[in-house]
Amino acid sequence: MNVQTGRLVAERSGVRLVILARPQPGCGDVITSVRAPQLISGVEVEAVEKFADDRGCLAELFRFGQPGLVRDFVPASGVQIQVSFTTSYPGVIKAFHYHFEQIDLWAPLSGMMQVALYDLRESSPTCGRLNTLFVGDARLWKVRIPPGVAHGYRVLGTEPSAMIYAMDRFYNPQDEGRIAYDDPGINYDWVTRPR
Repeated sequence: MNVQTGRLVAERSGVRLVILARPQPGCGDVITSVRAPQLISGVEVEAVEKFADDRGCLAELFRFGQPGLVRDFVPASGVQIQVSFTTSYPGVIKAFHYHFEQIDLWAPLSGMMQVALYDLRESSPTCGRLNTLFVGDARLWKVRIPPGVAHGYRVLGTEPSAMIYAMDRFYNPQDEGRIAYDDPGINYDWVTRPR
C-alpha cells in the first residue's frame, strides 16, 4: 500500500478511493505492450485478432465465460451483463469516472483514443499510478478496467471514434462517480505536443 496520504474521493463499505497528488503534469506510464509491468494492478489488456480477406474483416470481441478478460462475465451464473456502444467526435474528452462495483471491458473499434487510467484504490499496491494507452484503429486492444480505477479518454485525429463496451452488471448511476478531466491532483496532460 502507498503510504502517501491522499485526498479522499469517495468511500463505501470500507473501500477508500483517494487521489495522491501528482506535482507535475504528465501521462504517467505509456503502455506499449499487453504485458507491460507498469500496468495498474487489476487492469488487463488483450489484443484483438482480426481476420481479413477480400470481403472485409471479422474480429471476435468477447466470448463471455471463457478464459481471458471476460472470464467472470457468465450470464448463466446470474451476472447481468450489459453491452453498449458509443461514438465520440474528434478532440472530445470523456473523463474521469470510476465505479465501486462495476468492471468495464472496452473494445475501441475505429478512430484512435488516448485512454487515461488512474488507480484510486487506497489499498492497491499501485495506488496513485497513472497509465496511458493509445488504442483504436492502429492498435486494436481490449481493456479490462476494475472497480476503483478512474478512466477516461480523448479522441485523437480527425475522425470520430467508436467503442463497444461491456459491463458485468446493468448500469447503476449510484455506482458511478465523477472526477473532473483536469483535476489538479491527477494532473493528467491531455495535450499533444511536438516531439
